[in-house]
Amino acid sequence: MSNGSPVVLTAVEARVLGALVEKEITTPDYYPLSLNALVNACNQRSNREPVMNLSEDEARQALNALQDKGLAGHARAADGRVAKYEHWLGEAFNFSRAEIALLCVLLLRGPQTPGELRGRTERLHRFDEISDVIGGLQKLMDREPSLAAVLPRQPGTKESRYAHLLSGPVESIAVSATGVSPQRESSAGNEHFEKLEAEVSDLRRQVEELRQKIETLFS
Repeated sequence: MSNGSPVVLTAVEARVLGALVEKEITTPDYYPLSLNALVNACNQRSNREPVMNLSEDEARQALNALQDKGLAGHARAADGRVAKYEHWLGEAFNFSRAEIALLCVLLLRGPQTPGELRGRTERLHRFDEISDVIGGLQKLMDREPSLAAVLPRQPGTKESRYAHLLSGPVESIAVSATGVSPQRESSAGNEHFEKLEAEVSDLRRQVEELRQKIETLFS
């Protein structure tokens, strides 16, 4: 996959893939994900940009497309009556932990600066220095085909933003990201609220997983 034709994902496919990667690392006990848990992960209001409201049908269609591309699909080792889904990025690209953390956050939140990426990847992988973030981004850019690119610096900004290339060339990403969202400049208070909201979302997903297990036991 990494040496073949470039992968081109739709926005929904990118969100589904990013959500699978994130939950494998942050909530391994509940991974692979059921379709319901995956939809909840895709539609989180925290740590997502833009916020989406995907249906199960949309998520299922994206999973089918990702399976055709060899990037995600039905969990191969899953048992039980509830279908579970997983990503296959490790098989497709043989990423380091740093690379997969950066790509995950870029998939879920769009173009970002190295400083933003360092803070937002903390639950996935710890970068001690900004230079470590830039080094990970450089590895993604050095792949063939390249999986990340630096965007032209916007007027009045000190840091350049980086974008993944799994949804097409950097020009199309740059056009869609010309305006900086106010969420990207959130205050410390907003960041705290986002963490709380993420915790609530995780708890809801855990309850849903327990409900499904109970239904399986008594069915």
